[in-house]
Amino acid sequence: MLTRKQLELLDFIRTRMDAEGVPPSFDEMKDALDLKSKSGIHRLITALEERGFIRRLAHRARAIEIVKLPEAMQRPGFTPAGFTPKVIQGDRPAAPRAALPVSVLDAIELPVMGRIAAGVPIEAIQEISHHVAVPGSMLSGNGQHYALEVKGDSMIDAGINDGDIVVIREQSSAENGDIVVALVEDSEATLKRFRRRGSMIALEAANPAYETRVLPDHQVKVQGRLVGLIRSY
Repeated sequence: MLTRKQLELLDFIRTRMDAEGVPPSFDEMKDALDLKSKSGIHRLITALEERGFIRRLAHRARAIEIVKLPEAMQRPGFTPAGFTPKVIQGDRPAAPRAALPVSVLDAIELPVMGRIAAGVPIEAIQEISHHVAVPGSMLSGNGQHYALEVKGDSMIDAGINDGDIVVIREQSSAENGDIVVALVEDSEATLKRFRRRGSMIALEAANPAYETRVLPDHQVKVQGRLVGLIRSY
């Protein structure tokens, strides 16, 4: 049997994951449940985990997985008694001042080649999932370009959020500081900042919750460099 606050939190996590694909932050949970500190959220999260309703994934920021739901929450139209989640403003950064809608620019269709991990690397990029229109001015040089949907939050301090579309110019080399699509050991694709350290390659996250990966250069293949970003609001 869950308490009302535990039900409220579980329902809020479920709602946000259904809408955004990622769980809310502890600050967002605190504000939505009108708690005064994050310690209360920690206690509720621990209680839900101990009862087997959620699972926290180690070494990943904001990584919560819903394992099961109580029977009451599986009924259509369920809302915890007296609970109305607060609308949280500022979950994503405001649009840049110079941003223009794609519709008013010379747009070019690019293939979206699936998802790229800005977090723990996922399996290598595969087939085209759909196409997206991008401003022609975003494309650099005469090379081939493609787009990827970002999954994860390891590049948030570089302004790259989960769910964003990144525009990539195909190339096999990179300068220190470039944000690149890197193929690790021919099996994992990830979006990270590139640094060469002698015969080693450092793939740096832009989120202190993630460690820099340092690998022998023969295990890292640059697949392209970030040249643009498309955000949905």
